[in-house]
Amino acid sequence: MIVCMAIIRRHMVALALLGVVSIASPVEPSIQRADALRVVSYNIKHGRGNDNVVDLARTAAVIRAQRPDIVGLQEVDDRAERSGKVPQAERLGQLLGMHHAFGRFMDFQGGAYGMSILTRQPIVSTTSVQLPEGNEPRIALAVQTRLGNGRPLTVVNVHFDWVSDDRFSFAQAEAVAKYLDGLTTPYILLGDFNDLPDSRTLALFKARAGEARKPETDRFTFSATEPAREIDFIFFAPPSEWRAREVMVIDERVASDHRPVVAVLERSD
Repeated sequence: MIVCMAIIRRHMVALALLGVVSIASPVEPSIQRADALRVVSYNIKHGRGNDNVVDLARTAAVIRAQRPDIVGLQEVDDRAERSGKVPQAERLGQLLGMHHAFGRFMDFQGGAYGMSILTRQPIVSTTSVQLPEGNEPRIALAVQTRLGNGRPLTVVNVHFDWVSDDRFSFAQAEAVAKYLDGLTTPYILLGDFNDLPDSRTLALFKARAGEARKPETDRFTFSATEPAREIDFIFFAPPSEWRAREVMVIDERVASDHRPVVAVLERSD
């Protein structure tokens, strides 16, 4: 039986390499309690690494190693020419054995460009929050899922625009803050904020939520090869009910131009 299974597996791998079938490699079950979560924020640059190769399997491997419960991804393609017409959110969900949602910024190269959220628990609902336009259209992607104990949780993913005077990102941040103020569930806010910790953009969210603060000696997330800026963040609310037990910036230099951020969040009561 073991020999037969090995033969079958080899045939499946061969077919996967030919694109005939796909083999999901689920992330290992989280070792956290039902009231704790491993959360990842990662700007994946549509899977294009610093070697200029689009390799979504490599992206999935970086994420899988973090054993996440929730993942917020920025710069995700959906059937765009530059990434091989692959629906990247769906494919990453398959590779990681997680539920997925995709939020469209705009049509792009025969497909779409936007962001994604992956969750271990099923996604109950998905909302695209329209944001003021900057250099290009933007949304915030929000999904409602559930904690292991059944309690509802909203996850909000952002990728703000960037200009040197911050007017676009701040206007978009104000729209997200208004949306957050209307939520009736606990929430996690994460993403590429394209602004620095002492900016007025970040101040909006620090006034509303707890921050998963990175180690002072290892807080830079961009660039992946020469990290010098902290622009990717994870927040949680209400801050009185949660705390960040562990926060890490992963030293991954090839898979994207950003480094992923990982936070272990747990109930404080």
